[in-house]
Amino acid sequence: MTIEVLENIKLLAREKGIEEEILIDALKNAIEAAARKKLDTNAPLQIEFNRKTGEIEVFSEKTVTNDLINPEAEILSEEARLINPEATMGETLLVKLPIKDFGRIAAQLAKQVIVQKVREAEIDILCEAFQDKKGELINGIVQHFQHGDIIVDLGKAEGVLPRREQVFRESFSRGDRIRAYVLDIGKTSRNATVILSRTHIGLIRNLFELEVPEINEGIIEIMGIVREPNGRTKIAVKTNDRDVDAVGACVGMRGMRVQSIVQELRGEKIDIVEYSEDPEVFLRNALSPAKVSRIIKNNETGDMTIIVADDQMSLAIGKKGQNVRLAAKLVKQKIDIRSNSESPGSLDISSLLPTTQKSTSNINFLSAISEAKGLGKKITAILFEGNVVTIENVITKGLKGLTGLPGIGPKKAEAILEFTEKLNKKIAEEQTTNSLKIKTDEGTQITEASDEEEKETPVSQLSEVSPSIIESLINNGFETMAELSVTTKEELLEIEGIDIEAAAVIIEQAKNKSAIDS
Repeated sequence: MTIEVLENIKLLAREKGIEEEILIDALKNAIEAAARKKLDTNAPLQIEFNRKTGEIEVFSEKTVTNDLINPEAEILSEEARLINPEATMGETLLVKLPIKDFGRIAAQLAKQVIVQKVREAEIDILCEAFQDKKGELINGIVQHFQHGDIIVDLGKAEGVLPRREQVFRESFSRGDRIRAYVLDIGKTSRNATVILSRTHIGLIRNLFELEVPEINEGIIEIMGIVREPNGRTKIAVKTNDRDVDAVGACVGMRGMRVQSIVQELRGEKIDIVEYSEDPEVFLRNALSPAKVSRIIKNNETGDMTIIVADDQMSLAIGKKGQNVRLAAKLVKQKIDIRSNSESPGSLDISSLLPTTQKSTSNINFLSAISEAKGLGKKITAILFEGNVVTIENVITKGLKGLTGLPGIGPKKAEAILEFTEKLNKKIAEEQTTNSLKIKTDEGTQITEASDEEEKETPVSQLSEVSPSIIESLINNGFETMAELSVTTKEELLEIEGIDIEAAAVIIEQAKNKSAIDS
């Protein structure tokens, strides 16, 4: 070995971007492997590399003895003293081996070891480089398809877009440009693998950060994103500058900013809503583009009943319940939607309102008011509009508060108070403990289905998953395969009892079934 070895190491280090120390270790491992191949031994060997001359020396550990039995592990005392004059019996010496006698096969083995070590070092460097890109967007070219997965050329590394991370209505061809979210980094024996996603909400967040400079500047803040891939996305934004309209900035001049995002998502609908600290205002915004007439909140459970105009009902619910489902996820509230045709006059108002736990009677306040002599449905509607819907509300309002309601004079207010006091006494005398409650689903309850809604395959038709998982899915508001097909893996993993494998199986089955149904 000469100085050429050292020069080659430096040249290779520059070309591959690998540290010289890694290449030197690879060379030492290769020489050791070749020596063991030549000597056919497992005896301890030591490899020394001279950084100044580039020379490599191989030493074998041998024990000094007078009776040579194992030449590979022992050395006669006379020979040992030629190496070290002070060598004694039983001492271990390092005996230099000639590496030029290794032979062709051993040399070939050394070459393979060096190539493998260099490849491993390159993979480690790529993994470290792409680790910084985790959670960001990356561009690539579709290379080929493998068992439903899309293999993407990212330049130095290889990207994989698994089937479970694909939007089932999107299609790509070989050579297409693709932009995806970097989900994770892995490595194989051949290459570094970048796991990509087109369904993750991080894709939406990053696209908005690219198109809307105000987000990166901190002027506009993204408060929440919910998505059903290739169906609809709702994003809540707020402004930290009174002079900047958060929604307008995200939409852009003539919708240019949001349209570029829609094109990247291949036509997916995007609702940009303004965030509000007031839950009712936020819910009104979240149900966009539908217009909300009234919101009734259950102060005990936090659930909300939404009243919308009859012509807004289908819009509020959305196709297959998508709009109201996303709105509920965005505001993190359980909601129930009713139409105006079910409001006072055609529907018992009190059926929209929860009775408090303090009430222990089957008598409903608004129903009693509507049937009372001298009061009736007109007064009931006025009280309803003024959010006076319980006995407690009337007592709190008092005479002055009731006369402040439009359409109620002093005499009517006194009559309402007198009737309320009598009703309160009657309730106190009753022994029944049953109270009327609104029954809501675990998620959102939609009481009027869209006329356009079609029959779909229920969740119970899932195979290869346990009955307990199916029960958990139903309890968490999933009713059909179509809903599961646009649900992300992250959402399923939040459900107790569902692991990564089960989530992948569920989503794949749902996508296949939805594709057949469509």
